[in-house]
Amino acid sequence: MSNSETLDPPNPPPAAEPRTMRISTRTAAILLVFTLVFTALMASVYQQTKPVLEATMQDAKRRMIGEVLPPAAYDNDLLADTVDLPAVPEIGLNEPTRLYRARLGGQPAALILEAAATDGYSGEIRLILAVRADGRLAAVRVTLHKETPGLGDYIDPKKDKSKASPWIRQFNERSFAATPREKWRVKKDGGAFDQRVGATVSARAVTKATGRALAWTVDRSAALFAQPAGSQWKEE
Repeated sequence: MSNSETLDPPNPPPAAEPRTMRISTRTAAILLVFTLVFTALMASVYQQTKPVLEATMQDAKRRMIGEVLPPAAYDNDLLADTVDLPAVPEIGLNEPTRLYRARLGGQPAALILEAAATDGYSGEIRLILAVRADGRLAAVRVTLHKETPGLGDYIDPKKDKSKASPWIRQFNERSFAATPREKWRVKKDGGAFDQRVGATVSARAVTKATGRALAWTVDRSAALFAQPAGSQWKEE
């Protein structure tokens, strides 16, 4: 072989990029189809279960409200006659909540709202209360707490050992006309409300919070009833 003769270089192997790209494209397409099918399936399930979930939530709200205001006390669609409240530190709330308005024969009957005692023995105690249009507190109930089991948890009637006369019922139908504002304290502090021996902190917190919430509501009752349904409350 002469120096002028050269060997042809070997052919390079086929590039791997086109095959890799095809695999990546196919994988992406499969994932896209899976995502679309899964999303469509979830949307379908949600649409089918949405009425059931909404109905369950509505029933839970009605049961909670029924703890403080019997259905016979109103004849309007309570869950549609609402006012959205911003955070109201005066009643212990640092987040927005919703107030419900009960009417009977077209006339104001009661306002139902949440409140909180921030000074419970083991932390925050959440409340729901119904305030009648004439200023009476229909009832108040504890909805959430972490008070000591068997000691301070008697503030919750479900855990109160006195089933015949739960501690929380002493607030029923109370008003500032019968019990002045300065008396909304436990008797140990010079107020008008009982407490259980050895567990004063829980009772003190609930009593004070209930008095504050009643005062806040009574002072704004007319304005709250006059608000358009579904509107946002703004303090004047």
